[in-house]
Parts: sequence; structure tokens; C-alpha cells
Amino acid sequence: MNGHKQVVALAGGVGGAKLVYGLSKVLSPGDLTIIGNVGDDFVHYGLHISPDLDTVLYTLAEVANPITGWGLADDTRHMLDMLRRYGEDTWFGLGDHDLATHLLRTHWLGQGHTLTEITARLVLALGVAHPLLPVTDDLLATMVDTVEYGTLPFQEYFVRYRWQPAVERVWFQGADRARMTVEVASALANADMIIFCPSNPVLSIAPILAVPGIREALETRRASSIVVSPFVGGKAVKGPAAKLMNELGLEVSPRGVAQYYAGLVDGLVVDVSDRDLPLPDRVEILTTRTLMQSGADKVRLAKQILDWVGSRTA
Repeated sequence: MNGHKQVVALAGGVGGAKLVYGLSKVLSPGDLTIIGNVGDDFVHYGLHISPDLDTVLYTLAEVANPITGWGLADDTRHMLDMLRRYGEDTWFGLGDHDLATHLLRTHWLGQGHTLTEITARLVLALGVAHPLLPVTDDLLATMVDTVEYGTLPFQEYFVRYRWQPAVERVWFQGADRARMTVEVASALANADMIIFCPSNPVLSIAPILAVPGIREALETRRASSIVVSPFVGGKAVKGPAAKLMNELGLEVSPRGVAQYYAGLVDGLVVDVSDRDLPLPDRVEILTTRTLMQSGADKVRLAKQILDWVGSRTA
């Protein structure tokens, strides 16, 4: 692939962070821009926490917890221990070192800096070379309507209740007022290739698409656009993607993924184990091993995707 092609990756969560890591090892900082989900941002004990942005940030900085994929490696939980002594329900885990990120983000927001500016500052401090852009600097909150508990903010559904409640609807509070940042608009307008990472379509990518202007920019793109299926063997590698899509009446298959992104992508990357599941029409398909268990796996998949798309657009 031409080293001067502009690649934009839409990413959220651990699966997205893995592929972004691989892409960062193949593409120079000037050739890759990452657009991150902020729908799972929330305020906890007065701190503004951006879980998806931080997962991507820590992964690119090679300081992420290798077991969970989120949080920091070798972090401690003394703060949580003390909260429990005070009788608090510590349902949301925060590491002591991780806490510094949220303290600074909250402090800088209070000083009037935007989330985009703050994320760039954190990226620089951790030695990450590739730009990581929040899709919006405005408030955007993923909300989940459940059978058992009514409407839950995302983190309560995902962490407190461990994504077990049955879901009736997912919606995005503040989406009607949220504005795509200038940086994101420029990245999409100048992209030669757009990659939807293997993130949860409903919880990680849909909040990005809910921001006014994003979907329109993708529908009128000049770039080739592909999605990497988050499923391996007909199941989600991690998290509730398959369960959630099934509850919302969406097909859990490569075809279902392509249908979810209809009009936004012209290519689909499918794991070899899913080659016999229903496949979509009218999109090109790359079948390969998409499970990323090692750094080498992430780089291999990134190279395969770039070479495949490059050969299609040459």
C-alpha cells in the first residue's frame, strides 16, 4: 500500500484497540488517524472518565493491562480498598495509576480545555505518535433500555450489571446537540481508507455514527471503507456484541454486520471460522484469521487489511 494514503480507523473498546495497535505499527503517524467513541464517558465521584478513549490510548502506549485489555498493567487498587472501608459500593474498578488520567482530564476540562485538546495532551505525554480524536467534544451518553431495570446509563448496564439485562433499545442522549469536531471532519474528508475496527457495532461504533454529520460524511465518502467483523465462530470475542444484536433483532453473522453498516462500507473482513455463515451481497469480502491474541497477530491482520484494500483501489 502507498505509504502516503490517509487511513482513518473508527474504534472503541478492546477489539478496536487491538487492530488500531496493529495499524500503528504499520502506518506512520501522518498516515493514520483514530476516531474514538465517547458514548461510554461518564462522571464517577466527580471525575470525567473516558473508558474507550483510554483503552485505545493505553494500548497504543503499550501500558494496557494485558489480561483485561483495559486499565493499566500492574496497577494497584488501594483507593478502591479505602472506598470499601468507607462503605462504598465499588462496582466500577479504578486503578490507582489510572486515577491520575481521570484527575487530570477532569481538572483540564474545568479549566476550559476541550476533550480533543486534553486527549492530545495525554497522547503526547504517553509517547503515542498517532492522533486519537474524540468524535465530539460535546456530551454524548449511551443509554440502554432494559427489561429488568428500565433505562440504564451505559456503565451501569455494562459494568454494574455485567451486560446481563435483556436489552430493548440503545439510544444516545445528547446526540441531537453533539457536534463533530473540526479535526474529525477534516480526517474523514481527507481519508483514502476508512476502517471500522472489530468493535461492538451497537455500543462502540453506533455512538460515533449518532453524531450529526458523521454518517453523512461516510455516505458521501470518496474513500474505500471496510468493516472487520467482531465475530469469530459466530460469537463475540469479548463482551455482549452477539447477545445484544440478537436481542435487538439483528442477525449475528457476517451478513448481519454488513447489513448494520449498509451504505457505509464496501468491504467486509471475516474470520475463517465464519466462512460458512450467511455472507452479504454487494460487498467485497476478505476471509482471514481475525482473532488477535498477540502483537504479531495484530500487525499481521493490519497488514492484510491494508494490502487487500490497496489492491482493490490500485
